[in-house]
Amino acid sequence: MDRLNAKLYMQNCYILKENERLRKKAQLLNQENQALLTELKQRLAKTAATKPTGNGNAAAAARAPLPDLNAAPPAHAVHDKAAPKSKKTVAN
Repeated sequence: MDRLNAKLYMQNCYILKENERLRKKAQLLNQENQALLTELKQRLAKTAATKPTGNGNAAAAARAPLPDLNAAPPAHAVHDKAAPKSKKTVAN
């Protein structure tokens, strides 16, 4: 029984150590993600501030929704493929 408890205790220590390592890694990744997001927002703001709006179409185009890549293609984009032709053997 003592051997089982010692084994479980060691496993628990290992899990706690690994959990702490992963927590630190997640924290670093989150900080990096936040920094990249801030940089992206700054670049977008800078780009939006330097672009002329013209007649307003550029602003509307910037807000246009992205196409759904998981949706079925439009009917005009579907091409029917012909069945492969069978090869005929010619007997001599």
